[in-house]
Amino acid sequence: MLKKFITTSRYNKPHGILLLYYPCIWGMLLTNTNISDVVFLCIIFFVGACGMRAAGCIWNDYNDRKFDKKVRRTRNRDIASGKVKKKQIIFFIIINLLLGSIPLFFFPKHSVLLSLCVIPLILAYPFMKRVTWWPQLWLGISYNWGIIIGFSIINADVFRIEMLLFYLGCVFWTLSYDTVYGFQDIIDDKKIGVKSTSIKFQNSPKRFITLCYLLTCILWLYSLIIIGTRIPFVFLIIILFFIIIFKLLLINLRNIRECHNFFISNSFFGFLITIILIYS
Repeated sequence: MLKKFITTSRYNKPHGILLLYYPCIWGMLLTNTNISDVVFLCIIFFVGACGMRAAGCIWNDYNDRKFDKKVRRTRNRDIASGKVKKKQIIFFIIINLLLGSIPLFFFPKHSVLLSLCVIPLILAYPFMKRVTWWPQLWLGISYNWGIIIGFSIINADVFRIEMLLFYLGCVFWTLSYDTVYGFQDIIDDKKIGVKSTSIKFQNSPKRFITLCYLLTCILWLYSLIIIGTRIPFVFLIIILFFIIIFKLLLINLRNIRECHNFFISNSFFGFLITIILIYS
């Protein structure tokens, strides 16, 4: 049972947790808060990110189970292959939702309300690939909601320009790496008729993905300049973007392993961005 819980919840693949977690930290750091003052919140956010990402994965896999059976990379997943039963799926989701809800007990009321606002976006995500070529954009909007919550805990005015710019940059960041991620399944996805930005831009994918990374860079830098980030750290971020874009240009998008490794490298990219924000 424990092994099934871990694999169905995707705890054996933690990079997705980190990609959900980093924006939560960034939101707090955008308020010029010292990281030492919010260590407890960082821990609480990590617990929440673990639970919510796991619950989201199970929800997505359950609704995609008929598609996943027809995709080589996903057909052996626990839900698609029938290794876990419906009662177990419900139990796993409940456990993860309870874990993901722990941070709410430590948030101010307005942050709790903001947290609840993302639920419809999460519930709708599995169905986006059926109706739009832009499911990765929908994922970006919902997956980076933590930046709004993190910011709101320190500063209730979540409509400040620096927060909105950084959040929008995060959306384009997710759009970038998840488009690459989608190339792992592009052949099977086209056969079964699901939509993605990977398919939409298959004729010039690197141009589109590079544009998304550049927009991320511009929006983040504009936000950081507004809050007074020192110039050396601005240049460090520019260098990181040059590296990630150069890495993008080198990979073969038709190679599943290279696409997967590039996706993983974005979690390390996010870690470096976090370090820069802490010391800037």
